[in-house]
Amino acid sequence: MPHSALKLMPGVDVNKTPALNEAAISQSQLIRFIPDRTLGGLVQKLGGWTKFYAGQIGSTVRCLWAWEDTNANSYLAVGADGLAPIVVTGASGNGTTATLTFTGPFVFTVNSAILVGSINPNGYNGTYVVTAATSTSVSYANATTTAYVSGGTITGAGNSLGVIVSGGSQDITPEQITANEAVNFSTTSGSTAVVIVDTASNTNDYYAVDIQTQVSVGGIVLFGQYQVSNPTLNANQYTIYAATAATSTVANGGAVPSFTTANGVNSVSVTLNNHGYLAGDTFTALVATTVGGVTIYGNYAVISVTSGNVFVIAASNSATSSTSGSMNGGQVHFVYRNGVGTYPPGAGYGEAGYGFYGYGGIVPTSYRGVPINATDWTLDNWGQILIANPLGGPIYSWDPTTGTAVANVIVAAPTVNQGMFVAMPQRQIIAWGSTFTGISDPLLVRWCDVNNYDDWTASLTNQAGSYRIPKGSRLVQCIQGPQQGLLWTDLGIWAMQYVGPPYVYQFNELGTGCGLIGRKAAGSMNGVVYWMGQSQFYRLAGNGVEPIRCPIWDVVFQDLDTTNLDRIRIAPNSRFGEITWYFPTYGNGGENEGYVKYNINLDQWDYGSNSAANPYVSRSAWINESVLGPPIGAGLNQYLYQHETSKDADGVAMNSYFQTGYFALTEADVKSFIDQVWPDMKWGYFDGTQGANVLLTFYITDYPGTAPVAYGPYTLTQATTFITPRFRGRLVAIRIESNDIGSFWRLGNIRYRIQQDGKF
Repeated sequence: MPHSALKLMPGVDVNKTPALNEAAISQSQLIRFIPDRTLGGLVQKLGGWTKFYAGQIGSTVRCLWAWEDTNANSYLAVGADGLAPIVVTGASGNGTTATLTFTGPFVFTVNSAILVGSINPNGYNGTYVVTAATSTSVSYANATTTAYVSGGTITGAGNSLGVIVSGGSQDITPEQITANEAVNFSTTSGSTAVVIVDTASNTNDYYAVDIQTQVSVGGIVLFGQYQVSNPTLNANQYTIYAATAATSTVANGGAVPSFTTANGVNSVSVTLNNHGYLAGDTFTALVATTVGGVTIYGNYAVISVTSGNVFVIAASNSATSSTSGSMNGGQVHFVYRNGVGTYPPGAGYGEAGYGFYGYGGIVPTSYRGVPINATDWTLDNWGQILIANPLGGPIYSWDPTTGTAVANVIVAAPTVNQGMFVAMPQRQIIAWGSTFTGISDPLLVRWCDVNNYDDWTASLTNQAGSYRIPKGSRLVQCIQGPQQGLLWTDLGIWAMQYVGPPYVYQFNELGTGCGLIGRKAAGSMNGVVYWMGQSQFYRLAGNGVEPIRCPIWDVVFQDLDTTNLDRIRIAPNSRFGEITWYFPTYGNGGENEGYVKYNINLDQWDYGSNSAANPYVSRSAWINESVLGPPIGAGLNQYLYQHETSKDADGVAMNSYFQTGYFALTEADVKSFIDQVWPDMKWGYFDGTQGANVLLTFYITDYPGTAPVAYGPYTLTQATTFITPRFRGRLVAIRIESNDIGSFWRLGNIRYRIQQDGKF
């Protein structure tokens, strides 16, 4: 009987049926292809991973960034979700105690409670840190309290003690409070200083204040972000500096806009003391107010100016009654942001891995407010300074060499952004989906001055500026690409090239009909940019935008959860010339479940997914090779993993396999009989232990539509000379897999003895 060799074409093809995909691979999991000068590519087991950091982050990681400071210290920035706070309810009545168990390490913040126990035997109301990775019992003595936990877990001792615990972990982050505060403003004629008194809150140590309702006082219109220059006048008073000097001295003044409507018309009179508006200017209402059946929110052109206190705007509909009302009930809308404060030892940024205690470290007791529930982040570095932007929020900076435990708001930067990156080589922060008014413009791009992120106002003496993309409905993602910035809308891709003053940047459309599918679905490697579009994959190289043929199209686009496209993550791995896209699939809670992987050297694909054996294969965030070494990815179990560092999946055996399409003799006109197989593999690393156990299974059928019969699995090792399976059929498929710990394999030239065995 003659022998034949099992020589497979590299790559996986699921678009073809198994009967059409002869001598090729139809299924895969945790494999890769490496170049070969004769066969084109050899299939082998995928590289494994180990924990980069021992502890869980505390919530799902959405973004990673690695960089190094001027002292050659390396850092990893972690941008994570915020979840609902844990609510602890004790039995009614003061003095009731309930014992809870806290499993650290974590940060714990409690409001209006007395803590008695091993953490603070004298009682505590505020924020403290549990550093041990063991359980600690603490007693509560209050009817109801709310706790914010980052990194650890909290469980109650049972209903017998009247304890109910609900919710999840919570990140503590720099944005502290969103409140509607009735405040007083005081000005001095000829001075830009404005003293703010907010009796409703303890405002000590605030770094910046964002006034989101225009306030007119002493000839000054206050609106937007201001740095707090003297935050310790007393518990509820601080000073900011306006852009212009006051024209009068006012004590305890200030006003918010009030509106007057007339029944049946859409013109609305706005009363705002000393407003300074001219006809044609833009009035912005950031707090929605309904007066006389008209809702006022957003941008409005000033039609006419009636007096120094009154101007007219046009609403989108006619009023249903004649009435008056004040914006936000006559109160000012504030967002307070904290800066540097006093922190318990070992609880700040960088302790136990960046992000473990929530972005910005723990919140000082003197601060009041709630954390950001950031659903995504963009991160970059400005030299040694980390630049961070929570989705839909302001831009923060953190310098690791200052010893500061908190990232601070860049006060001059736009208050609302969908993302940002640092442009090179001239070094400017590019913010997209940005704003001039506090309301996000989904197509607006803004940038700061060169080498100065504290200047965002364009002038003849700087290079700050802005541009609005004229096509598409929104900017989806923007990155620093090779030699230029790249901006994707939902419809196409644009280039942003530095040309210097006076225009600073030149914008050109590079392609249409090739828009980006999600905000983290594009990336670059080796000077080429790759991305996932609405229904196919693309690359941008020397010939412009090119579609990439995808023989595993069915795997991703037919099972893609289209309601969670922004969860898609691109994952370049320059060590092996691979680009992976992790994506969510239907019925899996909106998180990434599967992956497809493109080998740029071979122009071939493979795929895989989470499984019972390896439930945390997919990644929610990723960075390529960096100052921290091989690629790092974030698992949905809230651990960070470094890839290509092991033969296993963090100490667990990897279930790696591939399965071929059907083989046949003479177009399946006759049956095949196979009675002997000679294994040939790489059974371990070069000069290493050749101890892999590989399982070989045959699937036999006579017709493509009938269920195959399995023969095996047969265990193959380096010591196996041959096996004798003895089976016959028209169509034969082969599956090779491994599930042993600490092994590596690569397919060689497996041979099998075969002959014709009749037609029936």
